[in-house]
Amino acid sequence: MEDSVNIYQSQREFHLFVANSFVDLKRLKKEGNLKAFNQVLLKTMPEVRRYVQKNLNRALVMRKIDRNKYKADDLIDQLFIEVYDHLDEIKNENELHPWMFKRIDKLMDDILVEEEFDSVFFDNIDTYSKPEWDAMQEEYSTDGDGDLVMTEELDDISYAKNDYVLNQIFIGDDDEKVILQLDKELGAQNIRKHAEMVLCHMPIPMRRVYELFTEHQFEVAEIAKIQNSTIKEVETLLEAARKGLRTSFLKRYIG
Repeated sequence: MEDSVNIYQSQREFHLFVANSFVDLKRLKKEGNLKAFNQVLLKTMPEVRRYVQKNLNRALVMRKIDRNKYKADDLIDQLFIEVYDHLDEIKNENELHPWMFKRIDKLMDDILVEEEFDSVFFDNIDTYSKPEWDAMQEEYSTDGDGDLVMTEELDDISYAKNDYVLNQIFIGDDDEKVILQLDKELGAQNIRKHAEMVLCHMPIPMRRVYELFTEHQFEVAEIAKIQNSTIKEVETLLEAARKGLRTSFLKRYIG
């Protein structure tokens, strides 16, 4: 649990770091010092780049893009230009980091055409048997090349402890026993693999809301701005994502 708290604290500190870079970026742009501007901006990019890489990996797994057709660095390079060109439109330091995620979402949407969401998976998520879940996992990991997504996931410090995943899904007062049971029986890697498989089958807006809230520690109001949505819509998507993940773990592993 302590590691999870440290992860959350680290994310909040990074938001503050990005906000504190705003004044320097404004000054360096005014001075016309592009080299120094890019050096400062580069230090604000790790979370955005991780977000981009994960989404590109998923698009590959779900066969929405061809392998090696798009690279995270290409989109990040474009984001550098976007930040420089539009910095004066950002009202204050607290809007910089959400603005970067909003802009990178737009850049990704330009290349990732979302197919019509197949509701069959979520409509039937509480009816799948354990063998059916296992078969889906096998297909996801092999035919779908889902292990690709996990490569960076499991190396990331954010996922060093499986309770970081489970504590975002099982948030009820009576869920501690479920978390302990899943922790004991599955371990961090299998917990992460199952969660990632379910996330890959979510509609993109739902998945983005869930990850912006849980992994990148944005507030609901900030996510609403990033997604051009309302707070109520964000809360609804977040709850639906949690419910889907929770149901999938219970049906597959608890019975």
